Amino acid sequence: MKPFLKLYRGYANEQELIVMGHVFNSNKVKDYDYKKNNFKNAAAIINLFRTKTQANADVYLKYNNSTIRTRTLDDGYFKFCIPVDATVGFGWIDYEVSIIHNNESIAEKGSYIRPTQGSLGIISDIDDTFLISYTSNPLKKLYVLLFRNVSSRKIYRNVVSHYQALTSAGRINKNEQNAFFYVSSSEWNLYTFIIRFTEIHQLPRAVLLLKDIKTSLKDFVFTGRGGHNHKFEKIKHILEFYPNLKYVLLGDDSQEDPYLYENICKIFPVNVKAVYIRQTGSSKSDKVLAVLNNLKELNVEICYFKNSEEAIEHSKYIEVI
Repeated sequence: MKPFLKLYRGYANEQELIVMGHVFNSNKVKDYDYKKNNFKNAAAIINLFRTKTQANADVYLKYNNSTIRTRTLDDGYFKFCIPVDATVGFGWIDYEVSIIHNNESIAEKGSYIRPTQGSLGIISDIDDTFLISYTSNPLKKLYVLLFRNVSSRKIYRNVVSHYQALTSAGRINKNEQNAFFYVSSSEWNLYTFIIRFTEIHQLPRAVLLLKDIKTSLKDFVFTGRGGHNHKFEKIKHILEFYPNLKYVLLGDDSQEDPYLYENICKIFPVNVKAVYIRQTGSSKSDKVLAVLNNLKELNVEICYFKNSEEAIEHSKYIEVI
């Protein structure tokens, strides 16, 4: 069966380029139609978690007039971390990766961002931060994931206006974009779903950093759950990769975002400008309020908000946008 190559958005700084993806045994993921009706959507979502990956497969990156080879990890994931070509421009840039099957080259094109020099970086959670997911109710979350296709999923009101303002904040040339990342406990299985959702709602084009891929129905039942240490490590990596930026961190109070962000602020005491936490319940959490008060004492601007209008006004007040 012909394998399928899936590429993800990459990113680069002044020294290094990082691009990544998966190699699958078949093209079932590629054939998934996100315009299906809600009942067919359930079968299609489940199929995303039944995919099989190729371990130790040769993968080739075409870059700067040369071809670089690596091999996939045990879960079919590959990642190229290579020196960046100093003559490469800024903004979104195309790249090409290929695999070989029966002496035939299978190539796909992806893109990576090399942000024009700026002062601000944005890191946002996904579920219940901008995509209404009902994370605190696991059964309802699974129901919505299965029986609501991407076109019928809901977004919080005015979150798009806030994110669009953040993506160009501090830029004289509004065609330039700040480094923008979506970091989530959703698995790589849902990458295309998330990309499509952000495109439908005109959210900023961003790099996605997700959780390890799952390949069984048992894993599907627990999608998005479990430990969140991977989010901490990914956010820490971003701040280390772009050390000269000031960051805005956006999350919600349904899981661990406030506590992860608190630890990030403690490790990077001069890099985080502001932390935004969406209130998902009927009242504010005392534990979250305590964390945010602690951050305030560390000179981090904080906003615990119910509606995105509050977050927008706060961003204007602290002159982030």
